[in-house]
Amino acid sequence: MAALRTTCIFCAITLAACSPKPAADRPAPAQEPAAAAPAAAPAASVIPPLTLNAYKKEFAAQIARTNPQFSEPVPEVLKSIVVLEVVIDRNGGLQRVAVRRSNGYKALENSAMDSVRRAAPFPAPAFTIRRGDGSISFLETFLFRDDGRFRILSLQQG
Repeated sequence: MAALRTTCIFCAITLAACSPKPAADRPAPAQEPAAAAPAAAPAASVIPPLTLNAYKKEFAAQIARTNPQFSEPVPEVLKSIVVLEVVIDRNGGLQRVAVRRSNGYKALENSAMDSVRRAAPFPAPAFTIRRGDGSISFLETFLFRDDGRFRILSLQQG
């Protein structure tokens, strides 16, 4: 039953993300470097997750712990779905966060990016999931309710 609910949520997210607002109502996607954030010191992590999915779950849990807008229940109807591209350096510092997909609610896009910046630094990624330069890059999906509270997809799965 839980797997069916997760599948239904994923399908709803995919459909919603594929039907953005008309181009006239939608601003251009934001691409903001994390340069304004303070220099990230390595985060303390005893054993880093060895898979990208496990790392994303830990990343999402850290955002949930540090952001009051995080919401436990996923609403029946979502106001917005924001997909961010996140790049974490070899030490766990936030190297870059940018909007990859949105339905045009700029305030919610900014809220998602700010929540990632506030939660930094993150655990250093395991060697097994790093790219050649030592960083990792992944997409994370934020599910926004009408009141601006959100849920992170990686915490919904599994």
